[in-house]
Amino acid sequence: MTWDGTPGTAVVTGASSGIGAEYAERLAGSGWDVVLVARRADRLAGLAERLREDSGTAVETMEADLARPADLARVAERVGAPDVSLLVNNAGINGYGPFTEVDAALLTKVVDVNVVAPTVLTRAAVPGMLARGRGAVINVASLLAFAGALPPVPLPHRAVYGGTKGYVVTFTRTLAAELAGTPVRVQVVCPGLTATEFHLGTGERPVPGEQRVHDEGGMPVADVVTASLAALTAGEVVCVPGLEDAGAVERLAGAELDLRGGAGAALAPRYRAGPDSDG
Repeated sequence: MTWDGTPGTAVVTGASSGIGAEYAERLAGSGWDVVLVARRADRLAGLAERLREDSGTAVETMEADLARPADLARVAERVGAPDVSLLVNNAGINGYGPFTEVDAALLTKVVDVNVVAPTVLTRAAVPGMLARGRGAVINVASLLAFAGALPPVPLPHRAVYGGTKGYVVTFTRTLAAELAGTPVRVQVVCPGLTATEFHLGTGERPVPGEQRVHDEGGMPVADVVTASLAALTAGEVVCVPGLEDAGAVERLAGAELDLRGGAGAALAPRYRAGPDSDG
């Protein structure tokens, strides 16, 4: 089923800055009505006013912390409304730090925002999209989803964050396979380091003040969103904005198929030897 991008209503979470704000601006500029979801009401109000002036489209704002069940339920209700034909699950926090030192409550919040929220919102959106014969979900993950065994220097300490983004990748790919042949598209976009304020805090509290960009730089958010929307039109389930070799995704699938070769009933020979065996 071709995603034609015909404007409707799009819900964008984490819309107060960075990638989420760029999605909102790009979609509004293409004629979409947008629902902006984030914790920072002042940022949302400013973005909404600008989008209305620049695009003339309808803009709603929802101040919400997706780690709070009541807020998540409220956003899920809006996502399930019949006018919504695009959901962008962009909200995310990092909780970076050595696993044994990061506050356990923060790690729980990372899982709530990065795993529970996109799952709940996607579940709220997809049935109606299927019934109406049109819709798409974009889940924003990270290349850190594929960085499991790499050391934390120069990468961040990321055991829980990387695990949550690995979930988003697997969830999206599996759901896309389940929905193959239907009118609903599902995509996961996996940026590398991006020029946002994401690294200016752990996510426990919103970054205060005006929008900023962390010192490490990275890919411009406009390029991330350009890649994502182009990939959605092309039908790519996994979008890695900076990846030149698109075949890498197919090779990953091939490696996974090799691992699935271990699904048989027979024990692998290397596990049969006793503890005193020489091999």
